[in-house]
This record gives sequence, C-alpha cells and structure tokens, in this order.
Amino acid sequence: MDFDQILAFRLARSGLTVRDARGLAEAAACPASDFARDAALLALAARVEDLSREAYSQAVDAGDLVVAHIVRGAIHALAPGDLALYGRALIARDEDELAAQLGRQVQRLAAEKGFAPSEALEEVATATKDALAKGRRLDKNELHQQLRDRVRADVMPWCQNCGSHHVAPMLWRYATVKAGVRLDSERRYIIAKLGRAPAASEAVRRFLGFYGPATPGGFADWAGLARTHAARLWDEVAGDLVEVEVGKATGWLLREDLGALESPPAAEGIRLLPPGDPYLQTPNRPLLASDPELRKRLFRPVASPGAVLKDGRLTGLWRVKAKGKTAEITVEALRRLPRGDLEKEAQRVAELRGAAEAAVAVA
Repeated sequence: MDFDQILAFRLARSGLTVRDARGLAEAAACPASDFARDAALLALAARVEDLSREAYSQAVDAGDLVVAHIVRGAIHALAPGDLALYGRALIARDEDELAAQLGRQVQRLAAEKGFAPSEALEEVATATKDALAKGRRLDKNELHQQLRDRVRADVMPWCQNCGSHHVAPMLWRYATVKAGVRLDSERRYIIAKLGRAPAASEAVRRFLGFYGPATPGGFADWAGLARTHAARLWDEVAGDLVEVEVGKATGWLLREDLGALESPPAAEGIRLLPPGDPYLQTPNRPLLASDPELRKRLFRPVASPGAVLKDGRLTGLWRVKAKGKTAEITVEALRRLPRGDLEKEAQRVAELRGAAEAAVAVA
C-alpha cells in the first residue's frame, strides 16, 4: 500500500479533507490533545467552520465537548459519549499491566513503600471524588491540596518543580480518569456525567479507524497500555481485521474500511495544525516526515512547532508568539505556499487565540 494513500485515508478520518459545519463532538471523534495552550481549540477549528473561542468554552462548560485526562493520562478534548471508553474502560485490571500504565515513578514508589498500584489508584480516586463532591470545582493546585489532606504520604513524593509534596503525576491523573472527572473552560476539575463504558476492545476499532493500517504495538503506544494488555484487546477484534502491506511491513485494518483506504477523498486548502493535533500523533509521523532531520524538528520532546498542510500535504512548520494584540506567526516553508490563503488561515488562528490580527513571516 502506498504511503501517500495511507496518509490520505488517515487525513480523511481525522476530519481534515474539508472544513464544514459539523458539531464539536463529531469533530473530536478522534480525541484532540490539549497539552499546550489552545491546542484542542485550534485542532477543532481546523475541522469546523466559524468556530469561536466563546463557542468552544461554552461547549466545554456545558459538557457538550469534554476535556479530560484519558489515554496516556494526557488531557484531550473528546466527544462526551467517548469519555468512558477512552478513560475508565482502558484502565488495566492486571496489577503488572496497571503498574506499566502508571509509569516508572509509581512502580518505584510501590516497591519502596510496599503498596499495590491498584490500591493506591483506588485510594486517590476515592479522595478525588470526595474532594469534588457536591459540585465543587477545583483547579490543579486546589485539588492537590485537597488530596494532601486525604491520602497517605507514601504516594506523595517531593516535586522539585512545585517545591512541595503531591500525589505522583501519573497516579493523580489516572485517579481523575477512574473517578470520572473532566475540566471546565477555566481548567477546573469537576465530576463528569459518565455513561456505561463499552467493551475496551472498541478502542482498538476506533484507533484503526483513525490510524489504520496499524499494529498492536502502535495501539499500545497510542493508548498508553502495556503490550500484553493491548494485545489482549486486539485479539478480541482480530476476526474483523485484514492484513495490509505497508511498505515492507504489515499492518491491520478493519475489513469494513478497506474500500475507504483504497479510494480516500482529496483534501483542499491550507491548515495550520497545532502541536499535538490528532493528525500529528505518533502513528503518522514517519509518513508525514520521512526525513529523520525534518521529523526531529517537527516532533520535539518539548516546544514542537505546528504543521502547515496544503491540500493535505506537509508544506511547512509554524510557530506563534503573542506581541500585544498581534499574533506573530512565523512559517518555515518546505514548499511554495499561496500567501493570501496562508494569511487568511493565520488570521483565523490569531482570533482564536484572542489576538486582533496576525503578522505572518515566511522563511
């Protein structure tokens, strides 16, 4: 299977072939990372017509769009009906698999202090629900303070950056997942309305719908699961999959998606995708930027630039810096870009970030 064809399929499934009037929940069918300022807002605005900052905030506050810690313990914007699937359903039940999911710091603390990861997760999740009971809304610092009063010292290592003891990061993040917590537009934690969680293997189907053809290892990395956990969920849907050649390797795809992979729609227009956009996630990176040096510049451990797409192809990198009421957007062009279309898209980004205008510099 041709790499360009795979990317075109994934681009379409990511909702980037055309910007239209779909709702925010539909646009967030593939969860959008919100680790950086306005990342999810900009990602959804690349897919939805006439999205404003106010409309986004209103949807988040009303719960029409959910912002929460889910896969990998990271904050994403997603459809309300998917919170249980990408959150609670994917929490490992096996002790070793849960330890892998919670990370090395929790594994080390568990070994040193003699507690089981599942025991600690239950304790912190219960404390989180208690702290947020009766409709309380707490920012991260306020939540940490409430947890300090409710959980044992063994799960609260010293944090050099914060200058205090607080619950180990991956432990408190997954505790919010287990407790069924979301964030409001002011980044305060509140209890969400959770529906019944579907079978966790549904997450494999969703992953393949967005990032197929793929492998169990790719799913494990994307979902933040132990390899054994991911493989078990994969096996539950194996009967619905077909093998697809991906270069010299083999991937798997939902059988029902084979026609869509063979004839993906064409994309139009320019998009300024923020760092962490669903289309810029790990499964797509080797195909988007086959040159290792370009890939290093685009996908950095911290402070990554965004990606410029023209008609679905990577054509540049971009960064933004606020200067008064102006958003200064610097573009490193990899191919020729139409100035007028680029400036129009930059103005959209500027307004979403609360700036009056955009100043575009192309290198």
